[in-house]
Amino acid sequence: MIRLEGACKTYRGSVALAPTTLTFAARQTSVLIGPSGCGKSTLLRLIVGLVTPDAGGVWVGGEELHKDNVERLRHGIGYVIQDGGLFPHLTAGENVALLARYLGRSRAWIEERMSRLVDLMRIPARLLERFPRELSGGQRQRVSLMRALMLDPPILLLDEPLGALDPVTRYELQDELKRVFAELAKTVVLVTHDMNEAAHFGDHIVLLRSGRVVQAGSFGEFLSHPAEDYVRDFIRAQRAAVPAAN
Repeated sequence: MIRLEGACKTYRGSVALAPTTLTFAARQTSVLIGPSGCGKSTLLRLIVGLVTPDAGGVWVGGEELHKDNVERLRHGIGYVIQDGGLFPHLTAGENVALLARYLGRSRAWIEERMSRLVDLMRIPARLLERFPRELSGGQRQRVSLMRALMLDPPILLLDEPLGALDPVTRYELQDELKRVFAELAKTVVLVTHDMNEAAHFGDHIVLLRSGRVVQAGSFGEFLSHPAEDYVRDFIRAQRAAVPAAN
């Protein structure tokens, strides 16, 4: 469903992503993990076409991204950023329906789709009448996910969607999102810095460091066959941090 071939990106002489070749399988949840500045978000922005690779290419659904098709291909990609990115001057419902209305979908189509998404995300329909500032952090993220799913895209990209939430809400939404991913069977790429979260969600995990892929595979493979000492150290550091977080 998604393929990068030698894709790389540099900003002012600093390498954000070294030449990278990766494949993300259809209907699978892949997780990008690593420390801040390792290239996770850059990789995600390359996939959605928000930035252009300096070299190499990105293919979505078998079609290479370029300036003439990027807008059309984006309509097949749902994208959720860390704080949700909801427009504060629009109600939650207006945020969810914004792109569908822009593309000329009928009122009946929008209402039916909104009803399905309310059921999927298990939120009261009345919340859609509120503005983002009137919602809790967990509610805003649910609305953001509804907006990303409004056009029923085959691909869903999430950039640390739970990073700004309190621990209890984050724990609840982890299970909620995993249920949604399984129910919809979409191609999901999720960014996190938390290995426990990566293990919870990921069929396929990609660990990055300093703009390069260190290892890609299942969580079990990370534990049993670490590609280098950094993988082992990263997992050990994550586990050591858990008691302090509690």
